[in-house]
Amino acid sequence: MAKIRPVPEILYNSAEQKQRRGYLKIFFGYASGSGKTYTMLQAAMIAKEHGVDVVLGYLAPDVPADTAALAKGLEWLQNKKQSNIQEFDLDAAIRRKPQLILIDELAHVNERGCRHIRRYQDIQELLKEGIDVYTTLNVQNIEGLNDIVYNITKVPVSERIPDFIFDEAEQVEFIDIEPQKLIKRVRENKTDGKQQEESPAVSCFSEENLAALREIAVHRCADREERLAEKEREKNSNDYYVDEHILVCLSTSPSNAKIVRTAARMANVFHGTFTALFVETPDFAYMDEQSVKRLQENMHLAEQLGAKIEVIYSDDILFQIAEFARLSRVTKIVIGRSAATRTHILSKMTLTERLILDAPNLDVYIIPDFGSEEAIYRAKKFGRRNIVFSAGDILKSIGLLFLASVIGFFFFNLGIDEANIITIYVLSVLLTAIVTKNQIYSLISAIVSVLVFNFLFTEPRFSLHAYDTGYPITFVVMFLAAFITGSLVMRLKNHFKQSASVAFRTRILFDTNRLLQQAKGKDDIISITVSQLMKLLEKDIIVYTEEKGTLGEPQMFSKSGQSLNKKYISEKEKEVALWTFKNNKHAGATTETFSDAHCLYLAIRVNDNVYGVIGIVMEKNSLEAFENSILLSILGECALALENEKITREKEEAAVLAQNEQLRANLLRSISHDLRTPLTSISGNASNLMSMGEEFDEATKKQLYADIYEDAMWLINLVENLLSITRLVEGRLNLNITEDLIDDVIAEALQHVNKKNVEHQITVESEEEFLLAKMDSRLIVQVVINIVNNAIEYTPKGSHIKITVKKQDQKVVVSIADDGNGISDEAKAKVFDMFYSGENKIADSRRNCGIGLSLCKSIINAHGGEISVSDNKPHGAIFTFTLPAKEARLHE
Repeated sequence: MAKIRPVPEILYNSAEQKQRRGYLKIFFGYASGSGKTYTMLQAAMIAKEHGVDVVLGYLAPDVPADTAALAKGLEWLQNKKQSNIQEFDLDAAIRRKPQLILIDELAHVNERGCRHIRRYQDIQELLKEGIDVYTTLNVQNIEGLNDIVYNITKVPVSERIPDFIFDEAEQVEFIDIEPQKLIKRVRENKTDGKQQEESPAVSCFSEENLAALREIAVHRCADREERLAEKEREKNSNDYYVDEHILVCLSTSPSNAKIVRTAARMANVFHGTFTALFVETPDFAYMDEQSVKRLQENMHLAEQLGAKIEVIYSDDILFQIAEFARLSRVTKIVIGRSAATRTHILSKMTLTERLILDAPNLDVYIIPDFGSEEAIYRAKKFGRRNIVFSAGDILKSIGLLFLASVIGFFFFNLGIDEANIITIYVLSVLLTAIVTKNQIYSLISAIVSVLVFNFLFTEPRFSLHAYDTGYPITFVVMFLAAFITGSLVMRLKNHFKQSASVAFRTRILFDTNRLLQQAKGKDDIISITVSQLMKLLEKDIIVYTEEKGTLGEPQMFSKSGQSLNKKYISEKEKEVALWTFKNNKHAGATTETFSDAHCLYLAIRVNDNVYGVIGIVMEKNSLEAFENSILLSILGECALALENEKITREKEEAAVLAQNEQLRANLLRSISHDLRTPLTSISGNASNLMSMGEEFDEATKKQLYADIYEDAMWLINLVENLLSITRLVEGRLNLNITEDLIDDVIAEALQHVNKKNVEHQITVESEEEFLLAKMDSRLIVQVVINIVNNAIEYTPKGSHIKITVKKQDQKVVVSIADDGNGISDEAKAKVFDMFYSGENKIADSRRNCGIGLSLCKSIINAHGGEISVSDNKPHGAIFTFTLPAKEARLHE
């Protein structure tokens, strides 16, 4: 038994616990009974003595008595019952959130109904929550060693974990025991784990087997330590290392998993890049479900072992493998070897032999594979395709054969040679291959064509006998010509169909990129993405977008245009979507997390930033590898678009805030003098009236009162403008639209204009007596006051100000003209800018803060109207604004 030493391997800090990733320690053995669980419990007791919050999350139900007794000193987490079996309760562990949790049997497969299919996925989620985990593992449960262990024990192991779980653990402690001692312990029934049929320690307890397993476990631990040390050296070194690139060829072969594991081990040894390649040929469309499932399992295995999956399309497997290897700078290829060998000079070379000959510069590693892909493809081509006869294709075949016979009769009656008639039947077979969907029709058509030709045109006619000894050769040649021609046409059809499918999917990806670049806003981005996904997958889509750190309400999109079943947005489905959002991982149907969900959920993400979740309504079949690749690319494009939209929106908000801050600064600077001047005048005049009022005559007093009133009214007008500007900047300028007479609004405005209006001649002309406009009367009064006051301010005494009202194209047009000095062309472009004054400078030095006309423009634009300035001939300026008109109806 390994000695336990209380090293401070974990530094617990309550503040850091919420931020850091959990610490994973694996107690590793080479067989059941080595003492992994007992040692784990001992280490937990030591941690507890040091003040660590320890909880026992799961313990195998049939542990020995001494192990169970040791566990009694710990807090137990209540397990949940699934299918009459006690399973680890992940949700309860997250709610309890201890510092350290113990979970026995890392490689365990959960019962149906649990969140994850495999226990190591439960542990991954706990680690993400910042919870430290102690767990146990045997060497036969490591995926990459499965074949090696099987060769020793001959016992298949169904509970396995990906190699990266073992390699990325913060600590692995090897629990060693002599094989003889282990055998004795098992015979005494003192194992620390369940005695399952797949456990080599139970099924094959020979000393030689245990010694071999022990050696494999020791080497695996040493390999892990060496890789960690190598990574540390590379991290601290500035040297550049050229990585190896290992390519493994995927197939539907039952033994392809062995080849994948071998390639993964090579990639680990050489510290190289690992790629798994599948070449999809036109025959893939005819592959049976079992083969497709086996291929998906092999792809999943390669992905678990760290491979990047690549799928390419071609009918020439060898050429694509060699070309991919060349373009991707592959240094080593791992491929299976079929059982077929060349028995004579005319035998066809296997794919493996051709690859070795055609890629002499590559290191090709050949692994025995007696279920090779070549054999499977040959089996498919000859009778294993799912042939479904179609009435339409049968009628087309019969019709073409009948037409060929009619033409043949016509040629025969004209005395044309039989060889020319044969070409008519060959042509009919060719056309049959073109217009039908399966090669079986052209094959049957070729056979029937020979029989019909023999029956109709050879002597003796209308029988299947032939007098001429050369006819059998003619029939064979005719059949081969028809069959080969039909086969070539069908092969070309499949090739074109495959090319069209690839082109269609690729075009969808390019169109998505182009459309997303043109998208305006979040809703437009989501709409484009969903539309492209439905084109690609032909499936219904559910979308959850991120709102304030969580998911908003689901949006359902149906490919048929009909409403979707509410089960797709049930609370259970929302839970899966939220889990995907929080964990940034796939979940739902066809995955190992929430596998009983109706939808497959994928995060719309850029790195660690998740902007939403897409749910794809799945039936029984999973997505093809190429479809999945395009899907992830589209979601990546969508996430980038959403990220750019968010950045743009944040920049705009920052710009608005900066603009508002600048506005406030300018506003304070501009009004400081404007407020001081009239207030000083008011206080001075009031002081004079109070101190020397008796000395002033009535005319002087009236002038002082008038000056105080003028300054006060100017201040009131300034405050009104400032309040309106503030509401406008803060987005609180709400319009109270009513239908009012424009003449009444103008009349009210003229009552509040600058008192200097008595020094000007103001007239109002209206084309119609009752002219209604849709407006907020209070704000339009302010517009008229500002424009008239501006005219009074900038025109000399005795000037004329004319207000004209008319209706034009369902709009009320109001023009305010003066005959002053006018406005220069340069000033016209700036006259509606904030803080612009008539002297082309910021209004710090004069009593005009330059916000009146800017406010007018904002108010008119808010009404959906327009405002402009033009010249008044021969001199002066005309300010014109429009409002939506309303037809006046009398005597209703």
